[in-house]
Amino acid sequence: MLLSALLLISQPAFVLPQPTSECFAHSVLASLGEPVTGPKPGNPDADKGKYGAPKLSPEERHFKNLKQLTFGGQNAEAYWNVAGDSITFQAHYPGYPDEQIFTMKADGSNKRLISTGEGRCTCSYFTPDGKAIYFSSTFEKNKGPQTPVDMSKGYVWKVNPQFALYKRTLATGKITKILDNDHYVAETTISPNGKYMTFTSTVDGDLEIYRSDLNGKNIIRLTNNPGYDGGPFVSWDGSKIAFRRDLIESDTELSDYQSLLKSDMVRPSKLEIWIMDADGSNMKQVTKLGAASFAPFITPDGKSIIFTSNYGDPKGREFDLFMVNIDGTNVRRLTHTPEFDGFPMFTKDGTKLVWASNRNGLVRGETNIFVADWLR
Repeated sequence: MLLSALLLISQPAFVLPQPTSECFAHSVLASLGEPVTGPKPGNPDADKGKYGAPKLSPEERHFKNLKQLTFGGQNAEAYWNVAGDSITFQAHYPGYPDEQIFTMKADGSNKRLISTGEGRCTCSYFTPDGKAIYFSSTFEKNKGPQTPVDMSKGYVWKVNPQFALYKRTLATGKITKILDNDHYVAETTISPNGKYMTFTSTVDGDLEIYRSDLNGKNIIRLTNNPGYDGGPFVSWDGSKIAFRRDLIESDTELSDYQSLLKSDMVRPSKLEIWIMDADGSNMKQVTKLGAASFAPFITPDGKSIIFTSNYGDPKGREFDLFMVNIDGTNVRRLTHTPEFDGFPMFTKDGTKLVWASNRNGLVRGETNIFVADWLR
């Protein structure tokens, strides 16, 4: 959900690629797991040779050996498997009605379509054994693009109730429905020990975080506060969950929030980073930045959280990567490029970081995926 929403704020002049009119549903379904090749829908590397080598700014001292993995279109929410040799991500390429799910090797090679090629897809994540990928999609209820958000209400995000959660088995191509409650269900991440998954849903009338078994059974609600609790990420040891929260601080804010949510929208003007134990206990606020902070990921040593924020930009349009100690101290900025850097995730051994960025693009506002060695 965040990819398209953030395009509206960080790249106002950019227009998403338009899909072709060709009906390709049957061919896509028949070729699940096949390499993405052109010229038909989704050749993400067609313009690879036009790109120069990406560069780091002098202030980006924690990165080394920067490598660009995608080349054109909109690519984001790239997440490692446990082994650190593959990445799942969502992208919007010409020929598809909306964002789809793909995988690639850690070096950007062997890109493969994982979703059906229909509807809108988001929030993909590997199972710990690397044999399957979970993702949310609207393809059974709406094979076309998501209805545009009504921006007459200001800057808002769509909370699409047509999303259901699916599991795609990589070896067979089988897609299994895991959760479908006729409400928003997305933002799923999975504990590396395989004992539980966590996700965001509006099933109880508010945006809250839940956990369950990987088959969608034994659901437990973890948050119970009015406002948007979402974007949960499980730590590599499975003991903690970092998430974002939109604090409701007045009756006016609560009324606005509830009114928008009835229309399946939220206004994410201020999001802070929080952390809790895997069972929802010991919930603590980490940041107090008064900005839009999201996509938190706990460092493998458990001492810090890396996240995305527009903190420090008066216009709220430039997003960068930041890091903070889990006790809320020592907030520091990590990236220093114009416009957007976000969705960071460390490999389990902490040696590499993957994230999405507007840097080194051919067209203003295109978002690509990058990986770099991490220097502490």
